[in-house]
Amino acid sequence: MQRTICLLTLLIACSRKPAAPAAASPAGAIDTAEGRAKMLALMQPGGELPVDRTIRDLQGLVQRQPDKTEAWLALGHAWIIKARDTAKPSLYANAGACADTVLAGKPDNRLALELQGLVLMNDHRFEEARVKMSEVTARWPDAPVAWGTLSDALLELGRYDEAANAAQQMVNLKPNLPSYSRAAYLQWLRADLKAAKESVRVAIDAGNDGKDHEPKAWVIVQAAMMFWNEGDSEGALAGFEQALATLPDFPPALVGKARVLIGRGDGRSAVPLLEKAYTANPLVETGWLLGDARELAGDTAGARQIFAEIEKRGRLADPRTLSLFFATRELQTEEAVKLALDERKVRDDLYTEDAVAWALYRAGRLDEALEASVKSNKLGTRDARLWFHEGAIRLAKRETSRGRELIEKAIALNPHFDRSGELNARALLGARLAAQKKPQ
Repeated sequence: MQRTICLLTLLIACSRKPAAPAAASPAGAIDTAEGRAKMLALMQPGGELPVDRTIRDLQGLVQRQPDKTEAWLALGHAWIIKARDTAKPSLYANAGACADTVLAGKPDNRLALELQGLVLMNDHRFEEARVKMSEVTARWPDAPVAWGTLSDALLELGRYDEAANAAQQMVNLKPNLPSYSRAAYLQWLRADLKAAKESVRVAIDAGNDGKDHEPKAWVIVQAAMMFWNEGDSEGALAGFEQALATLPDFPPALVGKARVLIGRGDGRSAVPLLEKAYTANPLVETGWLLGDARELAGDTAGARQIFAEIEKRGRLADPRTLSLFFATRELQTEEAVKLALDERKVRDDLYTEDAVAWALYRAGRLDEALEASVKSNKLGTRDARLWFHEGAIRLAKRETSRGRELIEKAIALNPHFDRSGELNARALLGARLAAQKKPQ
C-alpha cells in the first residue's frame, strides 16, 4: 500500500481552524463500543515525527468535525504509517478504531472496510481478512485496494491460484507499483523468473512519479532479492545500493546489503548495517542476521545478547521465524515444533510449511517433516533454503541420492543462502562423502 501522507496533509490544510489537542472522550462515552473506538483513535501518539504531528492535526480535525468521514479514514491510515515506521504493530488497533468509528454510522463505507482488512492482515487474522475482502470485491468489483488485500490474505493461506487471480484483478483495475509488485512476487514463487523480473521492472518504473520514495525503495529491494536468491551477489548488491540511494538508511535495503557481506565472510562490515536496521525496525529475522554477523566478526557475547532478545520478541511478534531460528540452531526443539504448528493453524503458505518441516526434522519426526517439506516445494520456488531442507530430511530418511541432489542443487543455486544453513549443508554432504569412501 502506498503511503497517504500527501493526502493527509491536504485534508488538514483544508481545515482553516487551528488544530486542537486530542482530548479524552466525554464522560460515559467509553461505556459503548463506539466510545471505546473513539478513545483509542484519539489516543495521544507521542513523539515528534512528521506522522505524529499529522495524527494530532487529524485528531483535532475529527473532534471539531466528527462527521467528516474522510478525516477519520485519513487518521486511520496515519496510525498505520506510525505503526510501520516505529515497528509497533499494536498501533494497528488505533487504525482499526478509526474504521470502526466510521462503520458505526456508515456500515457500507467501502474505504473503512478496506482499512479493516489491512488491520486484520496485521493481526494475522488471514481468513477473516479473506472473507471481508471477498465481500467487498463482490459488492464493489472495481476496488483495487480490496483486491490487493484479498490477494495478500489468499497468499498467506496458501491459496496461490486464487491469490494470483486477485492480484491480476488489481493489475487490471490499477496497473501501478502495488499491483505489479504483488504480481512479481507470485510469479517468483512459481519459478517464472522471466515474468517476475519484467513485472518488478514495471513496478519500479511506476514508482518514479511518486513523491514518497519508500514504495519504490521497497520494490527495488524485492528485485534485488530475486538476484540474491539466484546466487548473483553482485547484482543483488547493486540493487540494494540503488534502494539506499532512493531512500537512505532504508532498513530492508540495509539488511539486504548485509546479507551479501555475510555471504562474503565480512561480518564486521555487516554489523553496523544490521544494527541500524534493527534499531529502526526490530524484526526477528534482522536480529537473527545481526547475531550471525556478530558471530562472524568474533563478537560471541554480542551475538548471544541479540539472540536472547529475538527469542523474547519472536514469541510475541513472529513465532514462525523464531521456530526456524530454533530449528536451524538446534535449540529448544519441542518449542520450535509448537511454534510452527501453532502458526500453521492461521496460515498455510509454503514458508510456514517449511518452518514446520524443519522443526519436525529436528524433532526426529521424519515422515511428517518430509510431507510438510514437499508441500513447501510444490510451486517449484527457486529458494535454496527450501531445497536444502527437503534434501536434509531425505538424507535422514536414507533417500541418499535424492537428498544429495537437492542439497547440491541448493548450494549451486545460492551457496550463501544462510550462514548456518550453508555450514550445515556442506557438513551433511561431507559426512556422506566420507561415509562412501570409508573402507568396508
